[in-house]
Amino acid sequence: MNTERYNLLLADDDDDDCLFFKEALDETSINAALSIVHDGVQLMDFLKTNTPNNFPDVLFLDLNMPRKNGLECLAEIKADEKLKKLPVIIFSTSLDSEIVNNLYKNGASYYIRKPGDFSKLKKVIEIALTTASENNFRQPERAHFILQP
Repeated sequence: MNTERYNLLLADDDDDDCLFFKEALDETSINAALSIVHDGVQLMDFLKTNTPNNFPDVLFLDLNMPRKNGLECLAEIKADEKLKKLPVIIFSTSLDSEIVNNLYKNGASYYIRKPGDFSKLKKVIEIALTTASENNFRQPERAHFILQP
């Protein structure tokens, strides 16, 4: 993985959340290119048709999307030999413990509850990429799965 410049993919159907994420990322010290898809079908098409040099290093995945939700996408990614090593950071407004446990069991790398505050969003994006990178994007112990600003 190229640690000097991240190739990030955000899958989120909310245009305001996408803009918020992009602006927060731009204000961090992280050198990254960001691609955005707006539903699960677009996400899976993007992942299956991208070349290795344009493939994302990390996917930030919203759970509540039309056409195919984040849980379905995560299951599909982890079941595909070519995609299963992609680090998936769940990025959602929900914090239902049953869903979070299910995401952990299904191989998500980390879970972030979307903060409403811009400075917290910047901080949690930096924390996610720094922590995940230091851990070689392996899934942490369950106690460290949820990241907070």
